[in-house]
This record gives sequence, structure tokens and C-alpha cells, in this order.
Amino acid sequence: MKKLYRISILPLMLMAFFVTFLTNSGMAKSRDYYQIQVYRLTGKAQEEKVDNFLKNAYLPALHRAGIKSVGVFKPIEKDTTSGKRVYVWVPFASLEHFAKIQDVLIKDAEFQKSGIDFLGAPFDMVPFARKESILLRAFPDAPNFVLPKFQTAPSARIYELRSYEGPTENLFRKKVQMFNEGGEMKIFSSLNFNAVFYAEVVSGSTMPNLMYMTTFSDMESRKAHWDAFRNHPDWKKLSGMAEYKNTVSKSVILFLNPTDYSDF
Repeated sequence: MKKLYRISILPLMLMAFFVTFLTNSGMAKSRDYYQIQVYRLTGKAQEEKVDNFLKNAYLPALHRAGIKSVGVFKPIEKDTTSGKRVYVWVPFASLEHFAKIQDVLIKDAEFQKSGIDFLGAPFDMVPFARKESILLRAFPDAPNFVLPKFQTAPSARIYELRSYEGPTENLFRKKVQMFNEGGEMKIFSSLNFNAVFYAEVVSGSTMPNLMYMTTFSDMESRKAHWDAFRNHPDWKKLSGMAEYKNTVSKSVILFLNPTDYSDF
């Protein structure tokens, strides 16, 4: 009987080992990668060119490539960069997926044709001043993006993109820990902040930093949510912990509206 018992538990032991291995190796939960493209514009003419390219060429090409949810945003009218920036958010299932998409676009004849005025613009009629690319990896406790749903018009919705820069690598890691193990994201979730993503920047111009996007039906809703967050007892306790002091050296807050052709 003893021999039979030892044999019967062997499959269970192997399964437990395999699950543990997957969890520790990061294979149990694949973490998204995100790219944020920032188009810097000189005026209305370039804005129209970028809009036309994104709406009629770039987004349709990404959709054909299997990327169904692409966000396109512009600063709210009160922002001094209104009319001078366009933000494009693209999700990827893996780093390999991100690396391959450019080859897919180059081979997409329809994309090359529909985007020719933008892609093949002459040197003296450039469609944008410069373009920045930021690559991010989703946090462990928020491995995949979540799309918000609102009944309000796109022009009224507020998409708040935040960037928190750390003074040093180790202090930055502490802020990342604060979001994950510390429970900061759980507070946001409990208050229905409708976060699209939380992620660490793995390649960008202001590293080390993290970025996340929360969404609201309108600016009044945004104010009410942040008031509730600041007064939440769990946040007061968490923000008062010594280990999380001085973990952010600079924060950048952008208020954005989705374009009428954005997927969300």
C-alpha cells in the first residue's frame, strides 16, 4: 500500500512543480508591451496630415495585423500643446510581437498605397516635426490592458496619462513596488478609476519612469475620483510609509481626449 500511495501522488507533485516553475519564470501570466508614439506638429496642416494617415492607413493596417484596439489622443483644448501633439497607443502581446510589426507594415501593400502621401512626403512638405517612441512593459499585477466604456461623447471624456520619473534606479523600483505589492493599483481599482494600463518604461527619453492611464467620463468625474483617492484611508497609510518616500522626482500629467477614429 505504501508503494502505491507514493506512485499516486507523483503526478500531483510534478504538476505542482510545473505550476510553480511557470509562475516564477513569468510564463504563467504574459505581460503586455505598449508603444506610445508622440507626433510633434507645427500647426493645423500637419495635424490634418497625421489624422488622415492614422485614420485611413495606419490603424486599418494594424487592425489587419490583428491589433484591434489602438488609442489615438490629443491634448484637451485648454492645454498649451493642443493642436501640436498627437498620441498613439499601441498594445503588443510580447516584445517579439512589437519587433515584427514594422516588417508586417512594410509588406502590407494596402498600407503602403493608402499612406503614400504621408510615408512618401517630400522633404520640404514634411507631415510632422518629429516623432517620439516610448516602449513600456505592463506591471506584474496588471499584466494586460483593459478598455474603458463610457456613454459620454469622445470630446467630453478625459484620458489622464501620467508619468512618474524616479531619482535613482532603486528609488524608482520602490515606486513600482508601491503600485504592485504595496497595493496602490488596488486602491485605484476599488474606486473605479477605469485604468487602461500600468507599465514601466523600458525605452524612452526620461528614464527611469513608469506610466499609467486612467479614464473618466468627463472632467467633473475625474475631480471626484481623485478627491476620493486622496482621502482614502489605505492611500493615507501607504503614502505615509517611510520606504516609499522620495520615490518620484518628477510627475507629468497629461489630459487627453480620444479622437473620433480612436478605437476607445
